[in-house]
Amino acid sequence: MQVDIGITEPQRKKIADGLSRLLADSYTLYLKTHNFHWNVTGPMFSTLHTLFEQHYTELALAVDEIAERIRALDCPAPGSYKQFSELSAIREETGTPAAEDMVRQLVEGQETVVRTARSIFPSVEEANDEPTADLLTQRMQVHEKNAWMLRSLLQ
Repeated sequence: MQVDIGITEPQRKKIADGLSRLLADSYTLYLKTHNFHWNVTGPMFSTLHTLFEQHYTELALAVDEIAERIRALDCPAPGSYKQFSELSAIREETGTPAAEDMVRQLVEGQETVVRTARSIFPSVEEANDEPTADLLTQRMQVHEKNAWMLRSLLQ
């Protein structure tokens, strides 16, 4: 059955491509945050272990919302490590950095997600796609706040 939601197929595809990058960034940040939760050590262990858990738990819900929005636009959502690694602007961490470096990397990751979300807005606004605009605004608010909280640990 044809999709007729007031957004043309090319517009839906363009928005879904942007959301796919957002999904890849969010999933990569989820994985990195979970990794750091497991492996953090040092005097800030308890605080960081708890904070990282809050962040990855929120991200686990977010990736589902993003993927479901892509599907609502009638496009396939990426769902493999290979696809995510090709789409994400966040670099993976394969080592075990010191706690302070973990925090720095997560600040960078949170800010990357914000920039990716912000980059999708022109396509969303052109298509009058309010549901996606709402999703992007919510994601940006969460990630800007998380970046601020993480950054404050470094001062």
